[in-house]
Amino acid sequence: MTQMDQVIDVLITDGTIAALAPVIADMPADTNVCDCQGLVLAPGLVDCYSHSGEPGYESRETLASLKRAAMAGGFTRIALLPDTQPTIDQPALVAQIQQQWLQIPPAPPDHVPWSTTLAQNPRLFLWGALTVNAAGQQMAELGELAKSGVIGFADGAAIANLGLVQRLLEYAQPWGKPIALYACDHALARNGVLREGLDAIQLGLPIVPVAAESAALAALLEVVASVNIPVHIMRVSTARSVDLIATAKARGLPITASTTWMHLLLNTKAAWGYDPNLRLEPPLGTPEDQTALVKAVQTGVIDAIAIDHTPYTYEEKTVAFAEAPPGAIGLELALPLLWQAFVVPNRWTALELWQALSTRPAICLGQTPATIAPGHPAEAILFDPQQSWQVTATTLQSLARNTPWYGQTMTGRVVIP
Repeated sequence: MTQMDQVIDVLITDGTIAALAPVIADMPADTNVCDCQGLVLAPGLVDCYSHSGEPGYESRETLASLKRAAMAGGFTRIALLPDTQPTIDQPALVAQIQQQWLQIPPAPPDHVPWSTTLAQNPRLFLWGALTVNAAGQQMAELGELAKSGVIGFADGAAIANLGLVQRLLEYAQPWGKPIALYACDHALARNGVLREGLDAIQLGLPIVPVAAESAALAALLEVVASVNIPVHIMRVSTARSVDLIATAKARGLPITASTTWMHLLLNTKAAWGYDPNLRLEPPLGTPEDQTALVKAVQTGVIDAIAIDHTPYTYEEKTVAFAEAPPGAIGLELALPLLWQAFVVPNRWTALELWQALSTRPAICLGQTPATIAPGHPAEAILFDPQQSWQVTATTLQSLARNTPWYGQTMTGRVVIP
């Protein structure tokens, strides 16, 4: 990013930013001039981790529908966790999925907001599993996966065996790829579905104690300190975890961290409707957790906002809250909802939001962030913060509908210039 927040002319030539100026008068005669007044031109968004249905669960989401959802939401880079069927723990599957993604036509249906002039065909990156079948029991063939082109290593699920975690970190070190770990002690979490607190008690829902995350995180940080290699901490959801991460960073531990967009927008009070689409992993935090997470993102203690897009079929999610599989979709909803929650009321600047959704996620993935500057590729999107649209089966590009905002009206959308 250029940290520029002003009204300006932008000249794009052959997919490259050619010039930026208050007024560009000298341009080729055949230039297609678009009046984008009131729109936000910004780098494409980057998602650190999400889930695909395909291969194995195509009724939830296909790669084609996932690609369209990423386009519609403004994401130009998306990294997928390995929990497909089969699991991404073999090099051949990495090549197969990447090839299939490339064969999906870049031009979506007419009603998808998309511009080939700006954002490029979204790029797919795959996390290779740390353990066989992402089951947390046996080390996967990390060397072979590294050679196959995975973005890094992550199971997406917590690995209980800390001895195995240490061996994984030591073995993966020479490959120089990001490693993402999720901190959760399932023995403490048991069958809980909502963060401990007054709301969980009054709702009569099984609780997940704060210690299920903080104890596991404290142990992980000790392992990271002993090995001293960079690690990304996924799905931070409690105020206590924010404190632990801040302390670890102050000590110089080579860590980055992310929380999910829904943990910034909602807390346990939202669960009073028993909407199974709010059954998440980790669970929604208390209002105090939410406040700490919002502050941590703004200050950079938490580096990135992840989407953790998790599609399910209608039948899978239409059950009681405590019986629902955890997760919700979000690629198409995160930007407008975060903009309305934080930028519109001046809690964050637009630049702070983009840092957390684009610049810092790219850095967490070990990549160079996109930037709006002369000579750089036009990996950018146009966002209309005033456009209203309703979340329906027609407007969503994802096959899945598991979101608490289904049927509601959004304000803000990625648009065609």
